[in-house]
Amino acid sequence: MSVVTRSVDSLGGVIYAVDIARMSAFYETVAALERVEEIDHDFVELATPAVDLVIVQIPEQWAREIVIADPPERREEGAVKLAFPVASIAAAREAATAHGGVIDAPSAEWSFGPWTVCDGHDPEGNVFQVRQRI
Repeated sequence: MSVVTRSVDSLGGVIYAVDIARMSAFYETVAALERVEEIDHDFVELATPAVDLVIVQIPEQWAREIVIADPPERREEGAVKLAFPVASIAAAREAATAHGGVIDAPSAEWSFGPWTVCDGHDPEGNVFQVRQRI
């Protein structure tokens, strides 16, 4: 594990996961986050200098009741969507597919301010967005 120098003002987020190993590998690869810490398989902290994302293992008694379809169904009813800056949406799309998630096709990309953005979902169906500076 590397040590990322983070700002004390870094943005933080938490994702609760059924499969913590798969989810942390997904975000490490797709969002280019570095693994900072892992404690007893209960959580994994991933970070960049500006972002701190913690993947928390859902307790077994609750996790066994959650069904994740294969492929996962997108859960679009959530009130929050995390957005990750990436160097290349195309590269992030390939990484997402290789790790059990999806980033929508290039035809679904749109411009928002200085960004080209595109939505996707992780291996458990959580919707997220990637953004590449124009």
